[in-house]
Amino acid sequence: MTQPSEGLNAALTVEPAASSSYGLQAVVQGPGPAPVRTFRTLRRTWLLGTALLSAGAFAGAIVLAPDGSDPPGRALGTLLFLGSSVHVAATGWFFTLPEIRAHAAAHRGRYVVAPAALVLGTALAATIVPYEQVQWALLAYLAWQFFHFQKQNLGMAALAGVAQRTGSVHPLERRAIMLAGAGGIAALLVHPELLQLGIDPPLRFMFPVAFVVFAVGVAIGLYALARRDGRPAAFTAIYLISLLFFAPVFIFDSPYAAVAGLTIAHGYQYLLIVGLVSGAPRRGRSGMTGLCIMAAIALLGGIALDQASHMHGSPLLWERALYGAYLGAVMAHFVIDAGLWRLRDEFPRRFLTASVPYLLKP
Repeated sequence: MTQPSEGLNAALTVEPAASSSYGLQAVVQGPGPAPVRTFRTLRRTWLLGTALLSAGAFAGAIVLAPDGSDPPGRALGTLLFLGSSVHVAATGWFFTLPEIRAHAAAHRGRYVVAPAALVLGTALAATIVPYEQVQWALLAYLAWQFFHFQKQNLGMAALAGVAQRTGSVHPLERRAIMLAGAGGIAALLVHPELLQLGIDPPLRFMFPVAFVVFAVGVAIGLYALARRDGRPAAFTAIYLISLLFFAPVFIFDSPYAAVAGLTIAHGYQYLLIVGLVSGAPRRGRSGMTGLCIMAAIALLGGIALDQASHMHGSPLLWERALYGAYLGAVMAHFVIDAGLWRLRDEFPRRFLTASVPYLLKP
């Protein structure tokens, strides 16, 4: 299976190559060098936006969480819709760009074959496998999803360090984030009530062990952060959010208080940076046009995904197939992101440096 999204990783420290076979030198076009003040404003927008949206997502989920497993109210439901289905659908915007389509055509396995196989395979599986058994497969799906979340957290911390000229996350800082994430993911897998899955895993007694893993990761991360020479406030905030991302899992018994904040924070982080990328002026397209196109694709696609996500219990085969296709589409989002945000590869590095130079080359 294709590896999950690696996010904006340690390759942030690699300088872009001088040449490109994709013509990306012409991707972003403007009247001349952008004013330093504009770049500074955009950089602060991303830094403060990422920190505030993430913290606000957790606070909102905790405050708005219903009792027990009751369904969420309209406010929390809207936050979840934007942070889950809409953020997944936003990936579709990338394929409106000729250079992305050319790159996908040159790497069909990742960008065409794997996504199609995931969507078709899960659609078929959902029609022939009873949902009671599908729930066990959902544990593996959700483990991949939360690993994707933590890889993005790592990328956000790395990008915050680069944007503030303190350097990408150091190896020990990186390992601490991933170790804390492993503890959080393990806790969710052995406590599936928090995921609203009606199964009884045999390793439920491992929940305290998962907490120890999480706590050790946090302790290492705090130690590594204390050793860092430069600790700007925005970087520190984003790093701590990444490190403590799974803390609600160990604090709350309510599924929405424990898990909804993870989904909302992840989705809003993604929508913010994709909004900045789509808002970059390109040849033949203004920044506002690109942003509006992205928003339209994300909203319309999000509505479709949200509708399909509730069809798992339907007696109709075609509705269960749509539910399976929804799961496949989310996994396809993981796979596509793994390529488009992998900055140690030349194409993503050049594309993103051209789109958000104030983050990658401040």
